[in-house]
Amino acid sequence: MNVWIAIAATAVGCYLVKLLGLLVPAGALERPLVERLAALLPVALLAALTAQQTFSTGHHVLLDARGAGLAAAAAALVLRAPFLVIVGAAVLVTAGVRALGG
Repeated sequence: MNVWIAIAATAVGCYLVKLLGLLVPAGALERPLVERLAALLPVALLAALTAQQTFSTGHHVLLDARGAGLAAAAAALVLRAPFLVIVGAAVLVTAGVRALGG
């Protein structure tokens, strides 16, 4: 039953956060600092999530084939490759390193 209480509390919390966002005056959202933070925050959160999912297993930091795949994706991104090429490079390098026993 505790799981359902947590789900209900999360749903109510999400609704309240959304409601609070609607109550913020428009003038506060049009400030340059707020606009810059709103543009950069999703990128920072996605980078943190990617790093956490790539380099951790449970409570331990781990460097394995996922790191090599991420490095290949980063290299393809620097070379301005199309999105599918970036994903393909990451998949192929990760699979190759795993096949070699890494």
